[in-house]
Amino acid sequence: MSDVPGVVITGISGRMGQMLAHTVAGSGKARLVGAVERAGHSWVGQDLGVAMGGAATGVIVTDDPLEAFAKAQAVIDFTAPAATLEFAKLAAQARAVHVIGTTGFEPEQIAALEPASRHSVQIRAGNMSLGVNLLTKLVQTVAQALDADWDIEVVEAHHNRKVDAPSGTALMLGKAAAEGRGIALEGHSESGRQGITGARAEGAIGFSSIRGGDIVGEHDVIFATAGERLVLRHIATDRAIFARGALKAALWGLDQKPGQYDMIDVLGL
Repeated sequence: MSDVPGVVITGISGRMGQMLAHTVAGSGKARLVGAVERAGHSWVGQDLGVAMGGAATGVIVTDDPLEAFAKAQAVIDFTAPAATLEFAKLAAQARAVHVIGTTGFEPEQIAALEPASRHSVQIRAGNMSLGVNLLTKLVQTVAQALDADWDIEVVEAHHNRKVDAPSGTALMLGKAAAEGRGIALEGHSESGRQGITGARAEGAIGFSSIRGGDIVGEHDVIFATAGERLVLRHIATDRAIFARGALKAALWGLDQKPGQYDMIDVLGL
């Protein structure tokens, strides 16, 4: 197994962290060599398998990410923007591929990720699934074909514990629509409408967010004009699709030069 790449997962106690652990362990293409949690978390110091309610795995959960990253060829990170910024620096020190599924970044935080990518492969996407990334390309193509008489609205739905809105995937789809139209998303978007908002701005890309229950992820991109609508939709029913996509990205990144990439690059779209 020594020639099988080692992977570290951050935020291991979360739903995605645990799903990633199962996905890596069962893949046969990578091995789990580290699991990271924040200092003070009850899982720190425990065997990961035991902490997850199963058999011991020999992987001890740690709050020292640099020590864990030093053993790995890749880091898969679905945490929070501030944590991801620190992990990016440490992944660069370890020369490990850094797969970033974290969402909710501010523009200045995205810019702050760039220096680390000069020394390591950094793959960031608002969504790691194949279907969503195909949808992104379709949205860009349709937006390019239709003029500003067609309103564009991105509607997304997620579980009631999601903390950011619009979702990273919704923003990714909105950006694809903007690129198709040859405009910047910033300055051409609308979201959070309430009260007397006035008429919709011509050419604006709108965002609507739904939160409830255990919805894994649903995204509609609506193109609407007088007399007709075109709706492109993706529905995720199993969080495992994101974990499989993240692992695919990590393995792909092993053969790349340092720099910033996304799932469109990974999938060769």
